[in-house]
Amino acid sequence: MLKLSSQLIIIILIFSSSLFSYDLKEIKQKGELRHLGMPYANFVTGSGDGLSVEVMKGFAKHLNVNYKFVPSNLEKFFGDLTGQHAKNSENGLKLLDNTPIIGDVIASGLTILNWREEVVNFSKPTFPSGVWLIARAESKLNPIKPSGDIQKDIKQVKSFIKDKTVLAIEDTCLDPRLYNLKNTNAKILLQSKEIKLNELVPAIMSRKAETTLLDVPDALVALEKWPGLIKVIGPISKKQNMAVGFRKDSPELLKEFNIYLEKIKKDGTYNDLVKKYYPDIFYYYGDFFKND
Repeated sequence: MLKLSSQLIIIILIFSSSLFSYDLKEIKQKGELRHLGMPYANFVTGSGDGLSVEVMKGFAKHLNVNYKFVPSNLEKFFGDLTGQHAKNSENGLKLLDNTPIIGDVIASGLTILNWREEVVNFSKPTFPSGVWLIARAESKLNPIKPSGDIQKDIKQVKSFIKDKTVLAIEDTCLDPRLYNLKNTNAKILLQSKEIKLNELVPAIMSRKAETTLLDVPDALVALEKWPGLIKVIGPISKKQNMAVGFRKDSPELLKEFNIYLEKIKKDGTYNDLVKKYYPDIFYYYGDFFKND
């Protein structure tokens, strides 16, 4: 009886593994690619377009399957993709409750962070980023003069925020724990993860705080949307990269996306899309988009 039970357990485990494995083959069989995203900067505009939306629509066409956008948010992204919610903590990655899987990829300006790499596999970098300190135009804080040494620049910017209020959001690239901001004696005002990232600049403009953390893509959109009303003080982080997130058990889908990404970079399609949604990024990170 014990032997039979052991065999039964093995069969169940094998069946379960097969049942829950959902990679390139299964996506092609179903005929649908589910893109997890949320309105954010010009990656997902909320109007049916955006850089990430167009790239994933192109990828679905490359796979010869239908494209489906699945709304998600910062709190749900990893659970919606992997079946288990996850967050950052003082001690690193923290795994939370299980939840149904409703998407195949996360593509919404997702920054590559160490703790996130434990949860998902990232594609080759799709977009350059970093975290900047943003203030109102009339703020007494003045933008730094880049020294050519990013560490020196970061140190100088951090010295400015002592006793200043700074908006931030935990478990994102704007998480103050990632940049040791508690050692700056800044007054960190943590925002709910339910807040839309594009609400941070309006918050400082309405004087809810003196400054906010903002990543590069969102900052470029904000500077264009509110010209003359805000300014970039300088970097809080080293250079970062964004990429598309995949389940750990979807290696073939990840491999195929990287092939597709390389193809559209070489034929100019990708840079054309970037120019459409982020024309100013080439001024700051032109080297990233060079095809050698």
